[in-house]
Amino acid sequence: MAKGIDNHNKRQNDLKSFGKDLARRSGSKCELCSASGVSLEIFEVPPVKQEPDFEKCLFICQTCSSGIASIKKMNPDHWRCLTDKVWSETPSVKIVSVMILRAVNSRASWAGDVLDEVYLDDDEESWAAAGLL
Repeated sequence: MAKGIDNHNKRQNDLKSFGKDLARRSGSKCELCSASGVSLEIFEVPPVKQEPDFEKCLFICQTCSSGIASIKKMNPDHWRCLTDKVWSETPSVKIVSVMILRAVNSRASWAGDVLDEVYLDDDEESWAAAGLL
């Protein structure tokens, strides 16, 4: 059991090392809803690999983190903030936005309208399909 805890602690330390770069990239705002002046946490975009990857991490607020964790319970209108995030030049932001919009599409017709406009190349589509939330 100690090995599992050690591996977890190492992963957390590796993720924390991305903090300054994520803060710089995000402008210290949630990369999904753009909330500022709030505590931000690192979110690993699924599917999660063995080794942490900066390019597959986001800096998000607690509201978005909770919303992702229980996506079916979250008010889908919160995710309207993603209508411009699907065009992000940061692939992880774009992919998570698409994943969330696909998850809320059945409860929010506007999400389908946004998804109809989004273009994903083959690699992005594979990533979005493999990382179901």
